[in-house]
Parts: sequence; C-alpha cells; structure tokens
Amino acid sequence: MRVYYEDTDRGGVVYYANYLRYFERARSEWLRSLGVNQERLAAVQGIGFVVARAEIDFKAGARLDELLTVTVRPLERKKTYFWLEQEARRADGQVCAAARIQAACVRHSDMRPQPIPESLTARIAA
Repeated sequence: MRVYYEDTDRGGVVYYANYLRYFERARSEWLRSLGVNQERLAAVQGIGFVVARAEIDFKAGARLDELLTVTVRPLERKKTYFWLEQEARRADGQVCAAARIQAACVRHSDMRPQPIPESLTARIAA
C-alpha cells in the first residue's frame, strides 16, 4: 500500500489511526483471496466479521510516498471469532506497526456473536 498525503500528519509521518485502515484493507483482501465474498455473506446469511479487539504496537513511522507491505497471518480460530497477526512493513523490512486483531462473526440484525460457518472455518484455519 502506498502512503498518500492524506494518510500523514503535519510531519509527513503516517497518522497512527491510519494503520487500522491499512490492516482492515489487508484483512478484506485476505478474505477475498480465500474465496470469502463479504457482501454475499451479509446478503445470504445475514452475518459478517467485526473487529472485537485490536492490540497495536507502533515501531517506526512510515512516511509520505513509501510503499508498505501489509500482511495477515491467522493465529487462532474459535467457534465465533479468530485472532490474526498483522504487520505493516517498509520496503527495507522495517516493521512500522504490528497488531493482534480479534475478528468476530456476528449476525447483522442484532450484532450478536454467531458461529463461523463451517464452509469458512477450514479456509480461516490457523
């Protein structure tokens, strides 16, 4: 992901909250790569994934125009949620931000936890 002017603070460094946006985009692409169509999941089954917890360590600031590689690695899967490890790295390999993200499966109508569909559990396996 490229760092754009809108992503930075006055000093030209990525504003800390934007790493959450980068991580969200990477998770969406990761799910897509596993064949999970989130729009169809919501329309057909009435469920989706929400972030229930985020633990982030900021290591080094990324700057305007840098290209970041944002990764997703499954850590643990339970009945209604899973944990992921995510990192945003500069081209030189320096980690800018590292996170542990808990994503929960919820029913959209009332936001209550729901079991992750069996059709997805193998794809999300840690």
